[in-house]
Amino acid sequence: MLSHLLVPLDGSRLAEAALPAAAALAARLAARVTLLHVVERDPPRAVHGERHLGEAAEARAYLEEVAGRAFPAGVAVASHVHEGAPDEVVASIVAHAGELAPDLVVMCTHGRGGLGRLLFGSIAQKVIGRGPTPVLVVPPTPEGGAPPFACRRVLVPLDGTSAHEVGLPLAAALGRALGAALHLAAVVPTRATLTGEQAAAAQLLPRATAAMLEVQREEAEAHLADHAGSLGAAGLVVTTEVCRGDAAAVIQDCAARVQADLVVLASHGRVGLDAFFAGSVSATVARRATTPLLVVPIAR
Repeated sequence: MLSHLLVPLDGSRLAEAALPAAAALAARLAARVTLLHVVERDPPRAVHGERHLGEAAEARAYLEEVAGRAFPAGVAVASHVHEGAPDEVVASIVAHAGELAPDLVVMCTHGRGGLGRLLFGSIAQKVIGRGPTPVLVVPPTPEGGAPPFACRRVLVPLDGTSAHEVGLPLAAALGRALGAALHLAAVVPTRATLTGEQAAAAQLLPRATAAMLEVQREEAEAHLADHAGSLGAAGLVVTTEVCRGDAAAVIQDCAARVQADLVVLASHGRVGLDAFFAGSVSATVARRATTPLLVVPIAR
């Protein structure tokens, strides 16, 4: 399953928001960890208001210090400092995700400047868009610190297509390893939240559209029930729910309502990850999220 985690760090407290999740997963999954720092070309003197790591020796010492304080005994932690001064730090992280072959990249969701630009629409998008590696993005606390990580309930939004179920096996495996329950959710739009040609058709044929959406709801319930039955037979605790409305807003609301500790999403990795569910879920899910998101790329 997940045997190797890659954690990019820039030396800032904000980037370290990803460390508790990485440490908890590594300990529970018996996974090894590689901490990564990329020495930038003409690095800034500060990042997030803190002194920036601009020298390779300084970066090595920092990563060794993080390995000692952030991870429990028994977790194998290696460090890798890239000294090539790449023109683009983002591209260097993507390249290292391919070279070091991690099963999961773990990073903070927010930040500004250099490697600290751990924005969902930049680094995470390119990692997902250019390779098959899942990415776990962890929001910092409102104060910019590292939130504790405990995984008791996993929200898995599904849309009924096989392509967007690529994250389900990983969610199930994490549920078994971490003792977490799964909550499977499907989102069926309302007439008011339809877009494009469907919205125009709804104006012309309101009753037919309402009937079509009701059929979609029934099909979604049956689809989720099938998955719940299979996963339940494998020993997992599974609940299901069909929601109505705009997918991005509904996923956020559902995560808060069921108190999910993790959301597992599939993505095509296109344009700021707005391609969730073939374009129906925007990067707003990530920008506003207070729950860690595990994004699994869809093979193209």
